[in-house]
Amino acid sequence: MNFLAHFYLSGPHEHLLLGNFIADSIKGNQLEGYSDELQRGIRMHRSIDFYTDTHAVTSRSKDRLRADFNHYSGVIVDVFYDHFLAKNWNEFSNEPLPVYSQRIYSLLELHSEKFPDRPKDMLTYMKRHDWLMAYSEVEGIRTVLTGMSKRVKYESKMELAADALEKEYALFENDFREFFPELISHTELFRSELLR
Repeated sequence: MNFLAHFYLSGPHEHLLLGNFIADSIKGNQLEGYSDELQRGIRMHRSIDFYTDTHAVTSRSKDRLRADFNHYSGVIVDVFYDHFLAKNWNEFSNEPLPVYSQRIYSLLELHSEKFPDRPKDMLTYMKRHDWLMAYSEVEGIRTVLTGMSKRVKYESKMELAADALEKEYALFENDFREFFPELISHTELFRSELLR
């Protein structure tokens, strides 16, 4: 899952959300350099990623993309699923997405001194271009994936992935709707054990 889903799955726990945000920049035993609270969020992020990466439904979504996007298909599916979460946000939250997005940006900025450089820099772009809201439109997804394609070392063709989304939109949305409730259940259980 991408940023919006990781934030959403953190629930009302700010420290989990902050750890979720920086987790991709923290390798292995670097975890020990962070507070217990942030470590919990980093562990939760890794649990979400592992569950997502090994789930049969997300594998089905990736298989539709693999011929054109190879090992980047997983990254693309993460962004696609964030699109469906944003598009259907009112089904999952009573807080309107524009309000939620601004609240999250403010929270991240408030704690940004705790972040490594990479997520700190990313936050600047995330807020400036309002990524969380941009996910709700296919054109926003196109922009996000085009930006990602410029930041990876090898040719990814991710700038073309929004066309693949449009081509099989209903199939990807059905996958999301099947998968996301299961991910919520997994995360709620993991979160309750983590906070015990």
